[in-house]
Amino acid sequence: MKKFIATIKNIYHIEELRNRILYTLGIILIYRVGSYIALPGVDVQALSQTSFSSSSREGLLGLLDMFSGGAFSNASIFALGIMPYISASIVIQLMTLVVPYFQRLQKEGESGRKKITQLTRFLTIAVTALQAPAYLSNLVSQVGTSTGVFHTFTGDPILAGAGLPWSFTIVSIIVLVSSTLFIMWLGERITDKGIGNGISLLIMIGIIARLPFALSAEFVSKVAETGNGGLITFLIEILLLVAVILISVLLVQGTRKVPVQYAKRIVGNKQYGGQRQYLPIKVNAAGVMPIIFAQAIMFLPLTLVGFASNNETMGALAGALTNNTSFWYNFVFAVLIILFTYFYTAITFNPNQIADDMKKNGGFIPGIKPGKKTVEFIDNVISRVTLPGSIFLAFIAIMPSFASLFGINSQFAQFFGGTSLLIMVGVVLDTLQQIESHLLMRHYDGLTKSGRIKGRSTLPI
Repeated sequence: MKKFIATIKNIYHIEELRNRILYTLGIILIYRVGSYIALPGVDVQALSQTSFSSSSREGLLGLLDMFSGGAFSNASIFALGIMPYISASIVIQLMTLVVPYFQRLQKEGESGRKKITQLTRFLTIAVTALQAPAYLSNLVSQVGTSTGVFHTFTGDPILAGAGLPWSFTIVSIIVLVSSTLFIMWLGERITDKGIGNGISLLIMIGIIARLPFALSAEFVSKVAETGNGGLITFLIEILLLVAVILISVLLVQGTRKVPVQYAKRIVGNKQYGGQRQYLPIKVNAAGVMPIIFAQAIMFLPLTLVGFASNNETMGALAGALTNNTSFWYNFVFAVLIILFTYFYTAITFNPNQIADDMKKNGGFIPGIKPGKKTVEFIDNVISRVTLPGSIFLAFIAIMPSFASLFGINSQFAQFFGGTSLLIMVGVVLDTLQQIESHLLMRHYDGLTKSGRIKGRSTLPI
């Protein structure tokens, strides 16, 4: 406790770090205030009494609502959140792997990075312009115009059956697109002048914002129904959540260190090289991308439901693959995550390039010949390390389904694993590492005595 207080004092004494943290907190405050500002012409109180708010917290829409911090279900100006930018970034990242033009941009250094960032922004505008009408259409179809939710800009309610005027639709689309670009700008400001990765930090804040509501709903449902026994059950659930978080930390931080020896070089009167370093290979090098890809595939069976009304076999199959608590849904989901983990690791981790870079810098793995043997060795290590990492990732991804089966509220169950938990763990660790680097750079003690964040695990060589 004393060391923690001393660390807080050290953070306060470093003016640059203090200003960065305060700047980040200010941006987060603006983001959270914006999530409570409704679209022009939408009555929030009337909307909360409809089924839209509750239905938007289930399934895929529930995931989007969590990422936006509840703005999606509140019809806020930040309803689409930062997800259009994330979608555009994923598309651009995949294109850098297969399109020669983007590959050349990636190799051009800073100028190429700026061009890729500019293209990502343009694609974000296009994605948001497509998602905004879809969001409004879903809002109108679930709410309807007879509930007093929608009003004209003069304050008069839109009559039932009249439909939404074009002025309302166009203004709402412009507001949603502009708000997404504003959130993207806020994230970039945090990255440049704040602490941590801005985009990831805003997503994490949106996820954490839903945690108090999920906790209170679970507490009320358990204690109100079963009294003292429910309180014990609630405490057990909290302990299980902590255990899952610890497993997630091990998954995110776990690395396999491959020793690399560099040959000695004498230039003039100075000697270079001759040191042993390590090539870190992460247990989960793919991050949360396999879960995102697998979730996109798992939503495809929803399209079969409409065609399965007259076919009992197809109807049963589609029903099993759309029920997130069924055995076949979780089995297929886990298999897809394992396959996508290997796929994404293979396209982002190039053993040939690593071996060539080591050879150019006079490095070699002890006991392994440079060249083809080194490539084969690194490839084998990646394959062996990725297997347990993919299994752990699949296990964490299906944990919310197991939590729902044991009677945990669906909103609270989302925090027991999946994309949301991994994002929270990864962003928190990354932000703490940046704070620690500022402390160590100015000769202060880090967040731990060893200067490293607790929870880092290293597999034996």
